[in-house]
Amino acid sequence: MKLIVGLGNPDKEYEKTRHNVGFMVMDRLADVLNVSIDNKKFKGEYVKFKYHGEDVILLKPMTYMNNSGESVIQVMNYFKIDVDDLLIVYDDMDMPVGKLRLRQSGSAGGHNGVKSVIAHTNTQNFKRIRVGIDKHPHIKVVDYVLGRFTKDEQPFIDEGIENAVKAIEMYLDKDFVAAMNAFN
Repeated sequence: MKLIVGLGNPDKEYEKTRHNVGFMVMDRLADVLNVSIDNKKFKGEYVKFKYHGEDVILLKPMTYMNNSGESVIQVMNYFKIDVDDLLIVYDDMDMPVGKLRLRQSGSAGGHNGVKSVIAHTNTQNFKRIRVGIDKHPHIKVVDYVLGRFTKDEQPFIDEGIENAVKAIEMYLDKDFVAAMNAFN
């Protein structure tokens, strides 16, 4: 069973903000796979479905970013999911808008949602897809990540979201190494 988690913040005011790229990827992936992330449990919203005979769960934690690990560990414990089958999708300020970086493990890199997942799973050894959101030297970090993409940035983040979805499909169809080779 695979658990794919997009990090973000609940509530209308955070929709389509830079920090919610993980949610945007989950929503687009759900569209492509023709499923609805509409079950409410485990401090999140999720859907469980079969993909080529394997159980897959898409999860959007509703705990706010800094407590994302609470929802992730509840799902992992309930469904007995091994950390090897965990994939986290989130925003990264250290990359240009829409650029992807796939890794099999690593530190939180200052990302509070990932810090929470590491704290709750007791490991850094889980797969992740980071989607670039860039940064702005004259805007405070919190204001920047909770802001929306500009008109000029929108095509780049749209392409990044599409590529993240394709990378996840390749992970499900083949394996994560194939996705890393294709999308890094």
